[in-house]
Amino acid sequence: MDDYIDPALLGPEEKFAIGQPVPRSEDPVLLRGEGHYADDISLPDQAYAVMVRSPIAHGIIRGIDTAAARAMPGVLAIYTAAELAQGGIGPLPPRQVMNNRDGTPMLSPTHYALPSDKVRHVGEAVAAVIAETQAQAKDAAELVSLDIDPLPAVTEPSAADAPDAPILYDDVPQNVGLDFHFGDSEKVAAAFAGAAHVTKLRLRANRIIVNAMEPRSAIADYDPEHQHWTLHVGCQGVFGFRNYVAGIFGVGRDKMRILTERVGGSFGMKQPTYPEYYCILHAARELRRPVKWTDDRSGSFVSDTHGRDADMTAELALDRDGNFLAVRLNGYGDLGAYYGAPGPSTRNAVRNTLGVYKTPLIEVSTKCVFTNTTPVGAYRGAGRPEANYYMERLVDTAAREIGVDPVELRRRNHIPPEAMPYKAPNGTTYDSGDFTNLLNEALKLADWDGFAARKEESRARGKLRGRGISDYLELTGPPGREMGGIRFEPNGDVTLITGTLDYGQGHWTPFAQVLAARLGLPFSRIKLVQGDSDQLIAGGGTGGSKSMMTSGVAIVEAADKCIAAGKQIAAHVLEAAAADIEFRAGRFVIAGTDRSVGIMELAEKIRAGLELPSGVPQTLDVANISDGPPSAFPNGCHITEVEVDPETGVAEVVKYSFVNDFGVVINPLLVTGQAHGGIVQGIGQALLESTVFDEHGQLLTGSYMDYALPRALDAPMFSNASHPVPAKTNPLGAKGCGEAGCAGALPSVMNALVDALAEYGIHHIDMPATPERIWRAIREARAH
Repeated sequence: MDDYIDPALLGPEEKFAIGQPVPRSEDPVLLRGEGHYADDISLPDQAYAVMVRSPIAHGIIRGIDTAAARAMPGVLAIYTAAELAQGGIGPLPPRQVMNNRDGTPMLSPTHYALPSDKVRHVGEAVAAVIAETQAQAKDAAELVSLDIDPLPAVTEPSAADAPDAPILYDDVPQNVGLDFHFGDSEKVAAAFAGAAHVTKLRLRANRIIVNAMEPRSAIADYDPEHQHWTLHVGCQGVFGFRNYVAGIFGVGRDKMRILTERVGGSFGMKQPTYPEYYCILHAARELRRPVKWTDDRSGSFVSDTHGRDADMTAELALDRDGNFLAVRLNGYGDLGAYYGAPGPSTRNAVRNTLGVYKTPLIEVSTKCVFTNTTPVGAYRGAGRPEANYYMERLVDTAAREIGVDPVELRRRNHIPPEAMPYKAPNGTTYDSGDFTNLLNEALKLADWDGFAARKEESRARGKLRGRGISDYLELTGPPGREMGGIRFEPNGDVTLITGTLDYGQGHWTPFAQVLAARLGLPFSRIKLVQGDSDQLIAGGGTGGSKSMMTSGVAIVEAADKCIAAGKQIAAHVLEAAAADIEFRAGRFVIAGTDRSVGIMELAEKIRAGLELPSGVPQTLDVANISDGPPSAFPNGCHITEVEVDPETGVAEVVKYSFVNDFGVVINPLLVTGQAHGGIVQGIGQALLESTVFDEHGQLLTGSYMDYALPRALDAPMFSNASHPVPAKTNPLGAKGCGEAGCAGALPSVMNALVDALAEYGIHHIDMPATPERIWRAIREARAH
């Protein structure tokens, strides 16, 4: 951390300044095991729900026999699609709506919380059993008899639109929910036709099972007197969650309250509203008692949204000097059985594939298709890591094909700093970036020039060694309205209220650093509220690496309003004109004098009953709605070295260096931790994590016996540095960091692996590059 200052050299409050590595405020509670998660909540007289899930991937529902289950001890109710319909629970519209290439809306088949016509993936919930205890609910659920006529299944996105493929929905021909297109096809075709060289690769972004540390859980309560629900649930933003669920029930938003405490990881998966939540909300209303549901890990594997899963043919056109002329993507994005998130393989492919390069043209054509698999949603990066993977694999492959050094090819095509603001052909405008100097710094950090010696040392031990670069850039989530609230509490605390939601990032600390810097408040007195929909007037939730921009800017704006109000109140207290009041270091000062009042002192006077004249604000409290800043462009360079045992196919990441431009870094300790987590997830996708369905749609990797997650031994110690170029689009200068680790890891790991295997003539290998896949590739290459 280049800007690190020893806290011992700082004053009491300087230790918490912007740019200081302040430990997360919640860590002591979490380390003591005192974190309060959804499953830790129990309410008096609560019942328990267990879901009945389909064991068949595709089939017609002929009947659901619940008689034997209803007769079991403790069973209170069993709900199917019919009961939910009678309860007025409507269909679930897609959260994202996009247009086809011809301008028509994407096809949106009707989707209900529980199906009545067909099952479309293994693990789909078809009924909810409610009982006095969880054990009783489980026993009864096993006696629910499903009469389902099996149908053929399709599990590969590239096969879903085949003429003979099984059809999931009668009103979705060839299973194509969205036929997306961006770009000028004629201009792109002309660029490729006139190119001196074209590199072409088929690239598979493998499906990921999210595996958050905390399984999904929720408890619903209903107040019949006020016809009001409360749902305790782990999610990524309570405001939008509340609005969507209330709409499905056809009630006003004031009739629904969402409460979220700690969330044990999400990575995009806990953003949707799942069928289980509608079932327990309905049950709580019908039974007039709280109803709790907690998934087990086996259920999570088949019911939580999965991530990634795209199959793209990527092409890069170059002129005779190695300048990029155009990039083209054509392929499939897997939706799974229902709409989750069509954006990753469509809009985010458009916005992120160009990366740091001045490529004049881009075309993206994606068929988003339904398959008989678990729905696919957002997963850390939601298309950003995939897009960078496509481009960086193309760049490395092109360099090898035309005989140019991969570093030089990148430098040649970088967008220069003087081009900023740079209008890219994907419709975005880059505000800042110093890509070549950042790359050079990463090369130095990674000891690029010393690689040859390390390669020989590996060879002496019978290992292959390769190195790979990822010169990544990503576009953060789009702007949205966000709340910045400040409330001075009776006990002297100051509560921040904002509608992003911390599910492991550590928002409390950096948000408090921003507010403390702006208002001069004692850091230890700042608290954070995010997880109560009743306290929010706006909120976009957390996602897209934008929390510091959206909530941070909302906090800055709220602080400025607090200062403006405070000047008027202080003017009354100090018997001065408001125009003569200045604010600095937490105090309101009469200009040119030593007379002042501190903001905390002023808040105490207001609490004590300070009488203020009309026309003067009566409080320092603020409830601000910010429209949100534009998206930012975090970027960086990751350099990976991989060793491969050619006899076993085992690949090991042995050296990893990265330099990032996250703009102004509010808290380098947390930012580095975010990068580490994203990198390890990227290593997992690149080398380990394989989601496999058989031809009948059965998940073959449905447990930790079959699905390999990265462990501590799969990652080396990391070397990192910061090369910040402040964003010009928000007052904090921040750029976002939460997903960038994945965007840098996927390409750098795979480029390093291909480099290691190049001596066998292997120029591409798909993710996940498991030992078996590598071993087979080497054997096949040796055979030829």
